[in-house]
Amino acid sequence: MKFHYFSLLICLLILSSCARRGRPEGGPKDFDKPIMVKADPDFRSLQFKEDQIKIYFDEYVKLKDVNSQLIISPPLKNNPVITPLGSPSKRITIKIGDTLQENTTYTFNFAQSIIDNTEGNVLDNFKYIFSTGDYIDSLKVKGAIKDAYDLVMIENPTIMLYPVDSVYKDSIIFSQKPTYVGTTIDSLNNWEITNIKAGTYRLIALNDASKNYKYNPKEDRIGFHPELITLPGDTVFDLNLFKERFPFKLVSRPKDISKGHLILGFEGESEDVEIKILSDTPEDFKAFYAKDRRADTLNYWFNHFELDTMILQVRKDKFLDTVKVQINEEEIDSLRLELSTYGMLHLRDTLQIASSVPMMKIDSTKFHFWDKDSVAVPLKLNVSKRLDRIDFEFEKELNQSYKLFIEPGAVEDIFGIQNDTIQSALKTGKISDYCSIFLTMRGIERFPAIIHLIDQKGDLIAETYATGPQEFEFKYLRPGRFKIRIIYDDNENRIWDTGDFLKNLQPEQVYYVKSVIEAKANWEVEENILLTP
Repeated sequence: MKFHYFSLLICLLILSSCARRGRPEGGPKDFDKPIMVKADPDFRSLQFKEDQIKIYFDEYVKLKDVNSQLIISPPLKNNPVITPLGSPSKRITIKIGDTLQENTTYTFNFAQSIIDNTEGNVLDNFKYIFSTGDYIDSLKVKGAIKDAYDLVMIENPTIMLYPVDSVYKDSIIFSQKPTYVGTTIDSLNNWEITNIKAGTYRLIALNDASKNYKYNPKEDRIGFHPELITLPGDTVFDLNLFKERFPFKLVSRPKDISKGHLILGFEGESEDVEIKILSDTPEDFKAFYAKDRRADTLNYWFNHFELDTMILQVRKDKFLDTVKVQINEEEIDSLRLELSTYGMLHLRDTLQIASSVPMMKIDSTKFHFWDKDSVAVPLKLNVSKRLDRIDFEFEKELNQSYKLFIEPGAVEDIFGIQNDTIQSALKTGKISDYCSIFLTMRGIERFPAIIHLIDQKGDLIAETYATGPQEFEFKYLRPGRFKIRIIYDDNENRIWDTGDFLKNLQPEQVYYVKSVIEAKANWEVEENILLTP
């Protein structure tokens, strides 16, 4: 009997184990994307008159960032209501709150917003298309887009088409939505706009920070094809996004931040701006102004603290404004001098000293510089236009030690305050600490060209201005991985110039060499580079 009961117990345990149900562990991962099984109204419907769309899938899906991902072409005045947003479902419902245009093909591009509920597989660029007319427009344009200057490209730029008709003006991009809209379709920044009707169009690209399909120059980058496009016709167009520069103007009233120091916020280019005081001032009144090094702000310093109000006239090109400021601050800016480096001075670096306020008097006889043998090293002082920095120019030697000594009173600021003693010990590296790169580049399209050596972060390491074919040498570099940037300086002003939409002016061309140059300590790297289109 004992054996019988024991056998029965074993059988019950086995049956119980076999009957237990649950989610299987392991197994192959699901890489399948969701599939649309039907739509109501049907996909590519004609004579569309509904205000609601239902789209059904073969599995549960979720909507991710659909409000920012969804591209509707042509854009609607009011955003549709899309459900469900928070929970998985096999159905997506779109409620349209606008009156649709007649005889128009509409495209709802969900970009990367539809994912399956289990593995998060993305249904790339799923589109629902319908027409309020008798046919679906089938023309399309496509191309690639990149930043005009930087290697890093913003995500999800908006590509737009405006029909060119009797009322079209270039200024329309500031105030009205386009007729057709598209975005990038892959990680290579290729883009397309589909289901376009025949006609002539203006092709525009924006980063569209506000997602309103209108150009806001203060926050948006813009790109455009310089000529009107006609469809049917050429369909492939590459675009470059850039930030425009605008005429100078003040954007905030002057504000005193310390005694004898005002700031004025502006936008545009501040080169050659003039600030003139209209208030009555003493004979020994001194003032100095310069652009802030980090922000779009003008600093204005003055040396008479008894003034309680000031009237300033600000002028640049066609801009002229008179502003009044109330003086309230009682604390004065203290003179602070700071060296650019302490200890190690690399051979390609410039030894500098920065000042918190303008340096109005500099006595070069109170600056002393010696090498490790206590031999005086000739030192040239180069003062910046802002009067806030001194660059020390001297012949650097490898594996050398230096001592800098600045006497009290060597620098006097606009308030008559002088510096205390400053001293520092510096040394340079050995030849084995550095690397050098020697370049031969074939295929540079035209000259002059600005040749940049940049690091992996895109920071500028070295620069050469080339007026014709030549060899390029970059010596005494710190080891690292480098890239080459070429700027075609067509207006020969030695800087990169951005574009201007209303002037139909493209930014100056920038080319990045695809290969990366690796240089280790004590290496001399020779590279022969053939530029490719």
